[in-house]
Amino acid sequence: MITKSLYLLAVMAVTCSLGFSQDKKQQDIKSIKSMCGCYEVKFNFAETFQYAKDSASYKPSQTKHESALEWVELVEDTPNKIVMQHLLIVSDDMIIKHWRQDWLYENTDLYLFDKNTSWKYKKLDKKAVKGQWTQKVYQVDDSPRYEGTATWVHVDGQDYWANMTDAPLPRREHTKRNDYNVLKRRNIHEITATGWNHEQDNDKLIRDDSGKDVLLAQEKGMDIYTKVPDSKCIAGQKWWKENNALWKNVRDKWQTLFDRHQDLNLETKVEKKTLYSLLFDLKPDAAKSETDAIIQKFVK
Repeated sequence: MITKSLYLLAVMAVTCSLGFSQDKKQQDIKSIKSMCGCYEVKFNFAETFQYAKDSASYKPSQTKHESALEWVELVEDTPNKIVMQHLLIVSDDMIIKHWRQDWLYENTDLYLFDKNTSWKYKKLDKKAVKGQWTQKVYQVDDSPRYEGTATWVHVDGQDYWANMTDAPLPRREHTKRNDYNVLKRRNIHEITATGWNHEQDNDKLIRDDSGKDVLLAQEKGMDIYTKVPDSKCIAGQKWWKENNALWKNVRDKWQTLFDRHQDLNLETKVEKKTLYSLLFDLKPDAAKSETDAIIQKFVK
């Protein structure tokens, strides 16, 4: 009887644990997908501390305050993978393909940014990512940017995901700064009553070939996404319907490269042109063979 009772208790414990895990996962998915839709966005960044040896000649980045209208399209929705494409709506006739974020459940394959245009492949243990979601962030041309894995937290009325990972220089700086080559990002995505916030606490690092880092400066970022009616973003929705086939081909090509599970090194320019400019110049009905060939030229 004792053995049977213990067995029944064990079965009940496992059942309860599985039920809690599934409920938690569904709550995670709800939070992630709530970031889709139409948003008025305020982008705010300010350098907070500087550590340059020659502080007299050091020029910090200017404080940035910008705003935009952005449509976040739900591109893929499966139990273990959610893909969301951000589109900047400048006007009804001018839509800019912005960054993309993928969310993968209990993912074990990471491409971690090293420096310049190099990413290191890393295989994680399944136990280390149990219950976690990897956020993979991509450039406007769907090349890799940064990624990290962490657990969504839903406690005390708070609803957020936080991770620390290395990244290339942000778009707002890579054409203006060459005195550092790695941005160590602490990313916090928090769901709010009015939308969601992307909070950042970043280190600007100088990384040498041996992997040694020198801290140059730190910055604070706060991107505030305020939900507005989807009708305000009709131009973005229309643009995506017309262009989504082209960008699916681009994503598929990148996926074949990621599936090699090898370090990735990219060219900055080919024949004096950037990858995003070549892809942005294509017509929506461009053949997959054409996008494949363009991307392949940038893989070292």
